Amino acid sequence: MRNLEDLEKNALRFWPSNITEIERGLSIIPRLLETQDKFISVLNLADASPTAWKMALQTSETMPANLFLKHLIVLSDVGGERLMRFKKELALILIEQKMTFVWKGKQWDYVFQTLENKKNWTNTQLKVDGENLLNAASLTDFIEDVIMLLLFGGAALVSGLPSEVEEKCVLGHLIGQTNELDTFVKQRYIWVSRITSGATSNSLGNLIQQYVLDYLKVKLPTWDFSQKRIIDITQNTRTLTSFDLVAVSPTKKCCAIEASFQVTTNSVIERKAGQAQERQQQLHKLGHKIAYIIDGAGNFQRQSALKTICQHSDCTVTFKDSELNTLVEFLIKFENTKNH
Repeated sequence: MRNLEDLEKNALRFWPSNITEIERGLSIIPRLLETQDKFISVLNLADASPTAWKMALQTSETMPANLFLKHLIVLSDVGGERLMRFKKELALILIEQKMTFVWKGKQWDYVFQTLENKKNWTNTQLKVDGENLLNAASLTDFIEDVIMLLLFGGAALVSGLPSEVEEKCVLGHLIGQTNELDTFVKQRYIWVSRITSGATSNSLGNLIQQYVLDYLKVKLPTWDFSQKRIIDITQNTRTLTSFDLVAVSPTKKCCAIEASFQVTTNSVIERKAGQAQERQQQLHKLGHKIAYIIDGAGNFQRQSALKTICQHSDCTVTFKDSELNTLVEFLIKFENTKNH
């Protein structure tokens, strides 16, 4: 059984820098929050005409077109799948791709430039996915079309318009209304922040699991890591137990792997501890093993839970590469051990 003190001595405790760099590229909400005031100022300057925002963007060094569009997507709650569907429907509804809409009591026309283009309104095409948002993108016909739809689609004088366009694409009517626009954006981002408060922790956890998976695949190329369940290992006699990872050796020996990296303390490690004894007993009956990868300052605040896990684990390591090598050595030894 792994000594808890030794485990903590070999822990990273805080997210590895390479993992946080990847996460920074995947999580755009912090950048949107940082630039919401600039986004508001751009729209406040764009009150001369429905397309005045284009000139405002050209004069801004800190609000590229793709970031401006990402703000509109989040504030309108219109994601990639909806945009792709809207493009197909608008191409059928609009005559000569022209959208007539009302703004400040007057009728205006906008002719879409990409409705007949075979390329779709995807996040990648619009440069609003995590990786592309790290780089400033200039205004394109695709980006302009979607911005105009999100700003003024709800005011379009078109029959058969998707109801979600009417309900969600309405931010344009707040252009020039400084107080109303500021209140809407700030309140919207308070809501967005609340529903995404756990996203960073969850996505970092997924990245950690992926890192371990990739590491083990390199070290054990003949092993199978494609499954998360093991035949006859159940949680309620009917449903197969799901593990974070399952390592299957060339001779079909299985080792379940549970991973937890928590910088701030929570109940996840307590749940894993509560399941540890039963899971190990079930696995041992069928000749399998279970290993735990435990790290993070928050986890080490739960000493009792960690002791329970160590007691019912066949191999317990941290996320250091040297520790993961220990796990690899354990798996190789397990594969080469004859069953008794």
